[in-house]
Amino acid sequence: MQEKDQEHFKRELGLLDGTMLVVGSMIGSGIFIVSADIARQVGSAGWLTLIWLISGLITIIAAVSYGELSAMFPKAGGQYVYLKEAYNKLIAFLYGWSFFAVIQTGTIAAVGVAFSKFAAYLYIPLSDENILYELGSFKLNAAQIVSILTIVLLTFINSRGVKNGKILQTVLTIIKILSLLGLIIFGLTLAAKASVWDANWADAWTTRSFNKDTGSWLPISGTALISGISAAMVGSLFSSDAWNGVTFIAGEIKNPKRNVGFSLFLGTFIVTIIYVLTNLMYLAVIPLDEIATAKSDRVAVVASQYIFGNIGTLIIAIMIMISTFACNNGLIMAGARVYYTMATDGLFFKKAAVLNKSSVPAWALWAQCIWASALCLTGKYGDLLDFVIIIVLIFYILTIYGIFILRKKMPDVERPYRAFGYPFLPLLYIVIASAICISLLITKFSTCGWGVFIMLTGIPVYYLTKPKE
Repeated sequence: MQEKDQEHFKRELGLLDGTMLVVGSMIGSGIFIVSADIARQVGSAGWLTLIWLISGLITIIAAVSYGELSAMFPKAGGQYVYLKEAYNKLIAFLYGWSFFAVIQTGTIAAVGVAFSKFAAYLYIPLSDENILYELGSFKLNAAQIVSILTIVLLTFINSRGVKNGKILQTVLTIIKILSLLGLIIFGLTLAAKASVWDANWADAWTTRSFNKDTGSWLPISGTALISGISAAMVGSLFSSDAWNGVTFIAGEIKNPKRNVGFSLFLGTFIVTIIYVLTNLMYLAVIPLDEIATAKSDRVAVVASQYIFGNIGTLIIAIMIMISTFACNNGLIMAGARVYYTMATDGLFFKKAAVLNKSSVPAWALWAQCIWASALCLTGKYGDLLDFVIIIVLIFYILTIYGIFILRKKMPDVERPYRAFGYPFLPLLYIVIASAICISLLITKFSTCGWGVFIMLTGIPVYYLTKPKE
């Protein structure tokens, strides 16, 4: 991509803004919900904590590895650009195709639906049980309308310039961090019980799975344990995802060679600490059986009721609404920059390469908005998470392997920052993420297989649409 195209972007984001984008995009609704499913899959306090810790550590490893790439290519498009430079336009296109079809839009849809689920706590008619329209098997409910309206509103705010999105992101993310820390502190000081903590940690490493039909625990080991751990990690990895959004807006970050990599590390580190502390608070306040059987998996609601009594539900609902709103703001802001960069390479609709008078890719923002809104209407956001995570991991693996390729291919290019722990830590990430992918394809083929299929359908699309050289 030509530098002059990049210069149309305004560099208005500093290190704090970059870090808040990473934190804000990562913390959505997952930390409030996912621990219930993890507890059911592995059935012990030790494994629940370890899964969050492993997810956090491999996310930090990936983020600090990306630091080298972001310093080498400090321009809009991030991961798409890294894949194009390390491999070729086809691999980069497959990423962009998957990103638009499922990864970013599917995540925006899922987060939008999570927002509307908790909005229904404040006003019941907004729930997904309020069916507004039926046509055959299709049902339109109030929650879907709410989630679409939030996506449209955030797209509109971001189309008016990066400054608006930046201010909203930073303010909401600081509120989100403080409210989560407040929940942890109040939980550990007001509601923690030694008896609950001791009971949860009594056999901390005994693995078992919870059978919802019988309401009983079954011991697991061997293959069943491996599939349980990989299924549990879908939720924790999804909750730790979207940290790479800051690389997409590198064209709007001041001193990107330093600030992109640094904000990646700071953001992922802050979120990992918060996630692990939140789970330790859950284990100090709620018996493990109640974590596993929390209604609609809303563990944070159960914890908040123990801490604050009846008003706890309301407190968590407001926290999650702020959290998911900020999360989607970050996702919407960052996503459009990938389509912009693809379009300047002739691999996406030409209009996506146009910046409006506010120096943002408005057409790309609205295209993303329309498709994410359509995905809200499918109602299949549970499945969306499965096939988002498999594609996300495949491209993280390819991108981090790209560091090895680029060290050979471009040995003389300036690297203001080098991947921490190279080659050991990037290789460790590749091995762990590959093992998770293989395990997911074996245990959740019906959804993860679709994810891979959607990605591969990009190959004929690429050859049919690519411009003649």
